[in-house]
Amino acid sequence: MLTRTFLPATFLLLLALCSSQVCPAQRLNVTPAAQSILDQIYSGDLAGAIDSAHKLQQDRPDHPIGYLLEAEAISWRIWCTSAEFKYGMSYARRRAKLPSDQHYFDLASKVIQLSEHHIAASGDTPPTADMHFYAGMGDALMARLYGLRAETRIAARYGVRARERLIRAQALDPDLADADFGIGLYNYYADTLSSIAKMLRFFMGIPGGNKQEGIRELSRAISDGTITPVEGRFYLALCLHNYDQKYEQALEVSAPLEQKYPSNPIFHLIRGDLYAKLARKDQAIGAYRAAAVRHLSDPESDSHVQALIHVSLQSLGAN
Repeated sequence: MLTRTFLPATFLLLLALCSSQVCPAQRLNVTPAAQSILDQIYSGDLAGAIDSAHKLQQDRPDHPIGYLLEAEAISWRIWCTSAEFKYGMSYARRRAKLPSDQHYFDLASKVIQLSEHHIAASGDTPPTADMHFYAGMGDALMARLYGLRAETRIAARYGVRARERLIRAQALDPDLADADFGIGLYNYYADTLSSIAKMLRFFMGIPGGNKQEGIRELSRAISDGTITPVEGRFYLALCLHNYDQKYEQALEVSAPLEQKYPSNPIFHLIRGDLYAKLARKDQAIGAYRAAAVRHLSDPESDSHVQALIHVSLQSLGAN
């Protein structure tokens, strides 16, 4: 049974982008310190990543990257604490509003504010393409959590603005490979939505998509992007699992996550789900047990993920 998660609706609203042609990819200018924080996030050191992001904010208070990375780390923590095991896979679908959400929203607002300041100061010349991208990412962060909390109208408002910013970023720099992450997700989801959701999209004037084009664009973001490859690979694997039931292909896409970041239990967990769907019980149990001996540095996130692993093992009659 397919799981209609919050993510497709959120990205449809926040990333209603037209298709782009394949161009030689260009990378964002990301410092080694920022890349190190991304590695901390994907290694499962969410607490360490947040501390490092705070230092980056102190070192570069006028740049949005430090605030974006802290929000990204918190976003993964939200995923961990919101995910449930349902329909044979672990995924974040819905959750209630929490007082702690305000800090996340404040970070997203800071990303937007700083990006807009740089755009205004530069006179909107081509070097500001990255700032339009960051501003769009800030709006996307807003839409992501509002979507998870089922606040559709406000998610739509931020989503439409994110669309405008990301289109502008691509107009200034069509080779910006990281933009393909958002474009690819939109194209994939817009071609996968239910008939009711497609009707809503039609009345909102949001363009349609193409699943195969979306996969191609996600693949380019994975191969040539700077800050989006890991998430691109993670969500493409989930899409192939959840919507297409292409479990072998999803395993292939997700394999580098487990290989590059073996300390992150989430990446073992999603592969366990895929092995289970392929009726490879021993491999599924092995992946779940590999996840069980890995731990996230954030205690609350780790507790929730370990609970997911326990339920997943129980579903196969293992402990």
